[in-house]
Amino acid sequence: MVYSRRESPGSRRLLLSLLLLAAWEAGSGQLHYSVPEEAKHGTFVGRIAQDLGLELAELVPRLFRVASKGREDLLEVNLQNGVLFVNSRIDREELCGRSAECGIHLEVIVDRPLQVFHVEVEVKDVNDNPPSFSRQEQRLFILESRMPNSRFPVEGAADLDIGANAELRYKLNPNEYFDLEVKTNEEETNFLELVLKKTLDREETQEHRLLLIAVDGGKPELTGTVQLLINVLDANDNAPEFDKSVYNVRLLENTPSGTLVIKLNASDADEGINKEIAYFFSNLVPDDVKSKFILNSNSGEIKIKEELDYEDCNLYEINIDAVDRSTFPLTGHCKVVVRVLDVNDNPPEMAITSLFLPVKEDAPLSTVIALISVSDRDSGANGQVTCSLTPKVPFKLVSTFKNYYSLVLDSALDRESLSVYNVVVTARDRGSPSLWATASVSVEVADVNDNAPAFAQPEYTVFVKENNPPGCHIFTVSARDADAQENALVSYSLVERRVGERALSSYVSVHAESGKVYALQPLDHEELELLQFQVSARDAGVPPLGSNVTLQVFVLDENDNVPALLASRAGGSGGAVSELVPRSVGAGHVVTKVRAVDADSGYNAWLSYELQPAAGGARSPFRVGLYTGEISTTRALDEADAPLQRLLVLVKDHGEPALTATATVLVSLVESGQAPKSSSRASAGAADPKAALVDVNVYLIVAICAVSSLLVLTLLLYTALRCSAPPTEVACGPGKATLVCSSAVGSWSYSQQRRQRVCSGEGPPKTDLMAFSPSLPHGPSSADNVSLKNLSLTNFFLIL
Repeated sequence: MVYSRRESPGSRRLLLSLLLLAAWEAGSGQLHYSVPEEAKHGTFVGRIAQDLGLELAELVPRLFRVASKGREDLLEVNLQNGVLFVNSRIDREELCGRSAECGIHLEVIVDRPLQVFHVEVEVKDVNDNPPSFSRQEQRLFILESRMPNSRFPVEGAADLDIGANAELRYKLNPNEYFDLEVKTNEEETNFLELVLKKTLDREETQEHRLLLIAVDGGKPELTGTVQLLINVLDANDNAPEFDKSVYNVRLLENTPSGTLVIKLNASDADEGINKEIAYFFSNLVPDDVKSKFILNSNSGEIKIKEELDYEDCNLYEINIDAVDRSTFPLTGHCKVVVRVLDVNDNPPEMAITSLFLPVKEDAPLSTVIALISVSDRDSGANGQVTCSLTPKVPFKLVSTFKNYYSLVLDSALDRESLSVYNVVVTARDRGSPSLWATASVSVEVADVNDNAPAFAQPEYTVFVKENNPPGCHIFTVSARDADAQENALVSYSLVERRVGERALSSYVSVHAESGKVYALQPLDHEELELLQFQVSARDAGVPPLGSNVTLQVFVLDENDNVPALLASRAGGSGGAVSELVPRSVGAGHVVTKVRAVDADSGYNAWLSYELQPAAGGARSPFRVGLYTGEISTTRALDEADAPLQRLLVLVKDHGEPALTATATVLVSLVESGQAPKSSSRASAGAADPKAALVDVNVYLIVAICAVSSLLVLTLLLYTALRCSAPPTEVACGPGKATLVCSSAVGSWSYSQQRRQRVCSGEGPPKTDLMAFSPSLPHGPSSADNVSLKNLSLTNFFLIL
């Protein structure tokens, strides 16, 4: 029984330390053994205990053990008999690689007392590894044009053994093309070369397979093999060859273009690019033959490029070269003979000369436009030709001589209807079947100035806000001329006339090329509400033609006038108004009326009145009508009221932004006996409200009838004028007069009478009137009736 004791690395380090401390009592020894690699388990190596002088009985008590660096399980000691034997497989190549010397170092340790012995076990090589190649197959590519004695390196084999077991020799299987030559280089390693014995022929053998054998020097010998696969590369040593040297082809002369004439086929015994063939016309082929035929260089197909004509040539000899695509190409040759067979295939031919173009659209009838000559290369009926034109063209053909025609004008031309005529002339022979030919003549019609510039509509309505900046663009006129070139080049100008005392050109101008109309100065609605003028458009033809368009420019009102105060009974315009009021008057007594006008129109002239709060915040006993301007009492006056009341009335229009003016009214409170007679009369009038109301109604009815009659007459006259004028399309036009009411509850308001000048350049200025409809307040008092009477009379006279 074999006793073996293994210790941990920590125990070994402790033992080594003890060895250093007890080196004085440690013994030493050196043994050397040898063992072949691959020895079986239990193979005897040596009697290690006996050789070290140890008694077998002492091995166990003295803790006999063996330690080795690296693998510890390769060798083991039988403690029963002290024999060192092989414990596991020993592979020298794995243990030492290709090192010439290989051994296992053992340390034998015994205790009590401590002794250390060194044992070296040499591992001897055996021939257990055959030669091996890195690949199972080696492929070589050799050009067939390589000369004999050419050499080609071959990768050798490797043997993991050493010494004679790794000494290799090589053998090559017998063949007629290659030998093997082995050389030794400076590192004493073998260098293998294949030596070419005779020239290769790829066309005969494309591939050679050789077996390379490597044999080592061991006993017994071991071998390794590798397959050598030699591919013979092609060399361009064969020229292309055709099946025939001469090819004969017959074709009808009316064979269409693109028809296949013949497909050539040349072959080449080479391979790869040396076998690829391209076909070309020989240098011997003239250019006129190349113009008739086309050769596909890849497929060898010869096709007709242009139609053949027996009358021109009835025999073509075409020399063809077949060239391979090698770097140093070889060429094969053949000839293709094409015989053309005659048929009746000649259509008529036409020639158009002496073109008198372009033709003016006012050219007289029978004007000669072109001369046409026809011919046919055939004979007899096949050569007799007649000509005709496409229908529905203003031209005709006139025969002037045999096979000669004139193209003449047959009806009037209009370039604006059609500017170019494509006239097709057809020539047809009398063959059976007949052949024909066509020729196209593009007849261009030249323009004459026969169209005046035309506007899209005869009149335009333009709206411009007053106070415009000088030079602003207000409109663009555009006229179209159906003619061409300079006959259609339109320029614009104003039709000059007087506008009142000033020239039209002082108000507006027009750009000659673009037709843009500009206002040269700011326009004033209060001075000029309508500016009517004409713009002329004239082309550049000779003589020039022109037309006019009317522009109606309405000047729209803007809020640019401040309300103006009118003169009153007690003060001048813009000054303070003084009124005497008895302290005994009651609520609703009309003290006075503030009158103002606005030079603007519409909402810009719609005025409202506001009473500014008194200084100190005291509540005033007076109020002002929002739209009437009447100042009246809000309550009965008493002694606490100041004897002098200063009222500030703010007059404001409804423009954006609103403009304002102020009026100052001084009201003196007096006793009843000190009131003026006028006040008494007013009080007396207030005492009789029915009589005042009757007077107001009479005047109001008269005023309304007069205004209504004038308005109806104006509308009838305007409608008659508009109906008699030609219809126009305008973006927007002057609308009907709008009656503007002051508010939802209604009140009186009026605008200043003014005569608005509407200038069209013809006739006297016209009168424009705009009135605001009144709306009576709810529950008028007697004082209000008197004021209403005065206001109605005032409005009536202002309107008239």
